[in-house]
Amino acid sequence: MKKKKDGSRYKNYLFNYKVWLSTITGQGIIDDDKYKLLKLIKEKGSLKAAVEEAGISYRKAWGDLKIAEEHLGYQVITKQRGGKDGGTTVLTAKGEKLIEAYEALQEKFDDSVEEAFREFQRKIRENN
Repeated sequence: MKKKKDGSRYKNYLFNYKVWLSTITGQGIIDDDKYKLLKLIKEKGSLKAAVEEAGISYRKAWGDLKIAEEHLGYQVITKQRGGKDGGTTVLTAKGEKLIEAYEALQEKFDDSVEEAFREFQRKIRENN
């Protein structure tokens, strides 16, 4: 979710919005939370470390990622259990592409929404 602020006399206005990918029945596939989780997995190399930082349960995160993979039709993460240093979780190449595409989509929405908000503000000023 992106928040835009304006330096005009309407500076107390904040325009908020969210973008997410869902199935046709409304089941979430990727949203800001899953995107952040994937970024944390990429950064930390561990699902456990990612969920600890994100403040969500391991079970919820694992379930959400499995549901997303099911709907997308490909794996976004791979896990390797155990070992002397513990397991690892990394993004697959398609998982990397997914977060890149989500970032690009979000950026396009940000630009479009920013322009729409400026137009909204102009219309408000016309009435004052």
